[in-house]
Amino acid sequence: MSLDDIEVFVEVVETGSFTKGARRLGIPLSTASAKVARLEDALGTTLLQRTTRQVQVTEDGKLYYSHCVQALSALAMGKEQLGAARGTPQGSLRISAPVDLAQFVLADAVDAYLARWPEVSVELVVTNRKVDLIAENIDLALRIGPLEDSSLIARKFIEAETGLFASGDYIARNGAPETLEALDRHQIIRMSLGRDMAQKLEGVVPRSLLAAGARISADDFSAIRSMVARGMGIGLLPSFTVANQPDEAGFRRVLPDKVSIPVFAYLIYPPQRFLAPKLRAFLDIAAP
Repeated sequence: MSLDDIEVFVEVVETGSFTKGARRLGIPLSTASAKVARLEDALGTTLLQRTTRQVQVTEDGKLYYSHCVQALSALAMGKEQLGAARGTPQGSLRISAPVDLAQFVLADAVDAYLARWPEVSVELVVTNRKVDLIAENIDLALRIGPLEDSSLIARKFIEAETGLFASGDYIARNGAPETLEALDRHQIIRMSLGRDMAQKLEGVVPRSLLAAGARISADDFSAIRSMVARGMGIGLLPSFTVANQPDEAGFRRVLPDKVSIPVFAYLIYPPQRFLAPKLRAFLDIAAP
């Protein structure tokens, strides 16, 4: 049983003739007859009584026809709505992002997206946990590179650098270190890292920033930024967490020529043959 067979059956019923139905569909009469016969074989019943002059619809044929019309109408409506959706993004877009990226860099893209497309909505899933996009029905995730899952499609979202920052108040009270060795005399707010990540950063950042036993440490840049803003010490922060932010901490870059680590954030999504219009529209705005 195929959709083509059903469409032929409906046309024959509506025109009352195999000849007229075949003509409307642009197929040979023999093909139309064969398709209806195949449909009857699949259903195990006679749908049409054929005579030399006319076609009579059986009781089973009338019942099946009513269902076929409803089904074809629903399919046509679905096709029409999909066609409209290709030009107008709509629906809810679920985006997963870690706390710091959601707070400092994602809002502008979401604002522009909502302003451009009034029929869309955005649901942010803010978590530092690495989510399973398919299992958790996430359309798009924002992650800091390098990326480990090569099966996902990635588009670069932002490029920044990570460096040492202190508040103006902290510098006024304690002075600014002029060498890496001088960091040992300062209060350092260290980044809590897993063993694998710590090993990757060894030789890239001063060991004093990664050493165990720190008085203050955190595994989240937003938390480190908050403590740096309060004048509690010097912390390692991505530049996007301090640039153009509406506070009065007066962040100062410390040892910029000694500590500068490039950082990239990517928008990732599962591979798919056709991008949903709502997803394509967001990517065009956020990562053109």
